[in-house]
Amino acid sequence: MTNDLHRVSDPVSVGCGVLTVSDTRTTDTDHSGQWARQRLTAAGHTVVQYEIVPDEPEDVANLIRQWNADASCQVIITIGGTGLSPRDTTVEAVTALLDKRIDGFGELFRTLSYEQIGAAAMLSRAVAGSMATTAVFCLPGSTKAVELGVDKLIIPQLTHIVGLLGSGML
Repeated sequence: MTNDLHRVSDPVSVGCGVLTVSDTRTTDTDHSGQWARQRLTAAGHTVVQYEIVPDEPEDVANLIRQWNADASCQVIITIGGTGLSPRDTTVEAVTALLDKRIDGFGELFRTLSYEQIGAAAMLSRAVAGSMATTAVFCLPGSTKAVELGVDKLIIPQLTHIVGLLGSGML
């Protein structure tokens, strides 16, 4: 199968949800969430959901389930809660919901992060996967991490991943 035929079912634009997980951020101070929404929109996608929730695993999981049930939300990007502190529980909340993991996402994210911040990149637990036909990406909360993940990894493959999930090929 040629690459062109392989991508024939890819959508042109997708509906995205951006979930900032933070005990301290507000809509005014959520620069990472604002940045992600702007970049997704600039790339031709639609942000259909946006919310800030405290780093409580049950709250995060419930909202992810709710967005996953919304047919207009094909991609969910979480921001924050991927570190090692006791309050960083986004990864546990999300990975328990995934049908499949996209291990290469976390591997590439940490490799690219290493080029920017050195050995501290190993502390990131960025992860991605799918829930039925919804792609889910978990990014650290810093704006630089969101810039890297959204621009270098998510946007370039977003429509293809959604196309694969919609066709049942992932």
